[in-house]
Amino acid sequence: MKISWKPLSVLLCSVLLGACSSKEEPKQAADTAAQPAAATVAPQAAPAAAPAEAGKGESVFKNVCSMCHQTGAGGAPIKGNKAEWGPRIAQGKDVLYKHALEGFTGSKGQMPAKGANPSLSDDDVKAAVDYMVSQAQ
Repeated sequence: MKISWKPLSVLLCSVLLGACSSKEEPKQAADTAAQPAAATVAPQAAPAAAPAEAGKGESVFKNVCSMCHQTGAGGAPIKGNKAEWGPRIAQGKDVLYKHALEGFTGSKGQMPAKGANPSLSDDDVKAAVDYMVSQAQ
Protein backbone atom coordinates (compact mmCIF):
# COMPACT_ATOMS: atom_id res chain seq x y z
CA MET A 1 0.00 0.00 0.00
CA LYS A 2 1.51 3.31 -1.11
CA ILE A 3 0.59 6.52 0.71
CA SER A 4 0.51 9.75 -1.25
CA TRP A 5 1.96 12.45 0.98
CA LYS A 6 1.25 15.42 -1.31
CA PRO A 7 -2.50 15.68 -0.49
CA LEU A 8 -1.76 15.10 3.19
CA SER A 9 0.87 17.85 3.27
CA VAL A 10 -1.51 20.30 1.57
CA LEU A 11 -4.28 19.39 4.00
CA LEU A 12 -1.94 19.81 6.97
CA CYS A 13 -0.72 23.15 5.63
CA SER A 14 -4.32 24.33 5.18
CA VAL A 15 -5.27 23.27 8.70
CA LEU A 16 -2.22 24.95 10.20
CA LEU A 17 -2.82 28.15 8.26
CA GLY A 18 -6.44 28.25 9.37
CA ALA A 19 -5.43 27.73 12.99
CA CYS A 20 -2.60 30.26 12.91
CA SER A 21 -4.26 33.01 10.91
CA SER A 22 -5.52 36.00 12.75
CA LYS A 23 -8.16 38.46 11.78
CA GLU A 24 -7.06 42.00 12.43
CA GLU A 25 -9.84 44.10 13.93
CA PRO A 26 -9.98 47.82 13.35
CA LYS A 27 -8.84 49.84 16.34
CA GLN A 28 -10.26 53.15 15.20
CA ALA A 29 -12.78 53.60 18.01
CA ALA A 30 -10.29 52.68 20.74
CA ASP A 31 -7.55 54.84 19.22
CA THR A 32 -9.88 57.83 18.91
CA ALA A 33 -11.02 57.53 22.51
CA ALA A 34 -7.48 57.09 23.80
CA GLN A 35 -6.12 60.15 21.99
CA PRO A 36 -8.55 63.07 22.25
CA ALA A 37 -5.78 65.65 21.66
CA ALA A 38 -4.97 64.18 18.25
CA ALA A 39 -7.75 66.21 16.63
CA THR A 40 -5.83 69.44 17.31
CA VAL A 41 -2.67 68.26 15.54
CA ALA A 42 -2.26 69.47 11.96
CA PRO A 43 -2.62 66.66 9.41
CA GLN A 44 0.53 65.45 7.69
CA ALA A 45 0.90 64.60 4.03
CA ALA A 46 -0.10 61.03 3.22
CA PRO A 47 2.81 58.70 2.41
CA ALA A 48 3.16 57.34 -1.09
CA ALA A 49 0.92 54.32 -1.77
CA ALA A 50 3.69 52.01 -2.99
CA PRO A 51 5.58 51.72 0.33
CA ALA A 52 2.33 51.18 2.24
CA GLU A 53 1.30 48.41 -0.15
CA ALA A 54 4.75 46.82 0.06
CA GLY A 55 4.48 46.84 3.84
CA LYS A 56 1.01 45.29 3.68
CA GLY A 57 2.20 42.57 1.31
CA GLU A 58 5.13 41.73 3.54
CA SER A 59 2.87 41.63 6.60
CA VAL A 60 0.38 39.28 4.91
CA PHE A 61 3.27 37.13 3.73
CA LYS A 62 4.71 36.84 7.24
CA ASN A 63 1.33 36.14 8.87
CA VAL A 64 -0.18 33.77 6.30
CA CYS A 65 1.92 32.89 3.26
CA SER A 66 5.22 32.12 4.94
CA MET A 67 3.88 28.84 6.35
CA CYS A 68 4.19 27.30 2.87
CA HIS A 69 6.30 29.80 0.90
CA GLN A 70 9.23 29.64 3.35
CA THR A 71 9.31 25.82 3.40
CA GLY A 72 7.96 24.73 0.02
CA ALA A 73 5.06 22.86 1.66
CA GLY A 74 2.50 21.61 -0.84
CA GLY A 75 4.81 22.49 -3.71
CA ALA A 76 4.76 26.22 -2.94
CA PRO A 77 7.52 28.21 -4.64
CA ILE A 78 9.88 29.49 -1.96
CA LYS A 79 10.06 33.26 -1.55
CA GLY A 80 13.04 34.67 -3.42
CA ASN A 81 13.76 31.51 -5.44
CA LYS A 82 14.04 32.88 -8.98
CA ALA A 83 14.09 29.41 -10.60
CA GLU A 84 10.78 28.46 -8.98
CA TRP A 85 9.10 31.84 -9.42
CA GLY A 86 10.38 32.66 -12.94
CA PRO A 87 7.93 30.46 -14.91
CA ARG A 88 5.06 31.56 -12.69
CA ILE A 89 5.90 35.25 -13.07
CA ALA A 90 6.10 34.74 -16.86
CA GLN A 91 2.39 33.81 -16.83
CA GLY A 92 1.54 37.34 -15.71
CA LYS A 93 0.20 38.84 -12.51
CA ASP A 94 -3.43 38.26 -13.48
CA VAL A 95 -2.79 34.49 -13.47
CA LEU A 96 -0.88 34.69 -10.19
CA TYR A 97 -3.69 36.72 -8.60
CA LYS A 98 -6.32 34.27 -9.88
CA HIS A 99 -4.46 31.25 -8.51
CA ALA A 100 -3.86 32.93 -5.16
CA LEU A 101 -7.46 34.13 -4.82
CA GLU A 102 -9.32 31.10 -6.16
CA GLY A 103 -6.85 28.33 -5.45
CA PHE A 104 -5.00 26.13 -7.92
CA THR A 105 -3.90 22.54 -8.37
CA GLY A 106 -1.02 21.96 -10.76
CA SER A 107 1.67 19.42 -11.52
CA LYS A 108 3.99 20.92 -8.90
CA GLY A 109 1.50 21.27 -6.06
CA GLN A 110 -1.52 23.08 -4.76
CA MET A 111 -2.38 26.60 -3.70
CA PRO A 112 -5.37 26.86 -1.37
CA ALA A 113 -7.68 29.81 -2.08
CA LYS A 114 -6.45 32.90 -0.20
CA GLY A 115 -3.75 30.76 1.41
CA ALA A 116 -6.49 28.91 3.34
CA ASN A 117 -7.42 32.17 5.09
CA PRO A 118 -10.81 33.26 3.71
CA SER A 119 -10.83 36.35 5.95
CA LEU A 120 -8.14 37.97 3.77
CA SER A 121 -9.37 40.63 1.40
CA ASP A 122 -8.61 40.32 -2.29
CA ASP A 123 -6.36 43.38 -2.00
CA ASP A 124 -4.40 41.74 0.84
CA VAL A 125 -3.84 38.62 -1.25
CA LYS A 126 -2.75 40.69 -4.25
CA ALA A 127 -0.36 42.70 -2.07
CA ALA A 128 1.20 39.45 -0.82
CA VAL A 129 1.57 38.18 -4.40
CA ASP A 130 3.19 41.48 -5.40
CA TYR A 131 5.58 41.21 -2.46
CA MET A 132 6.61 37.63 -3.30
CA VAL A 133 7.08 38.51 -6.97
CA SER A 134 9.26 41.49 -6.02
CA GLN A 135 11.45 39.18 -3.93
CA ALA A 136 12.06 36.86 -6.91
CA GLN A 137 12.94 39.44 -9.55
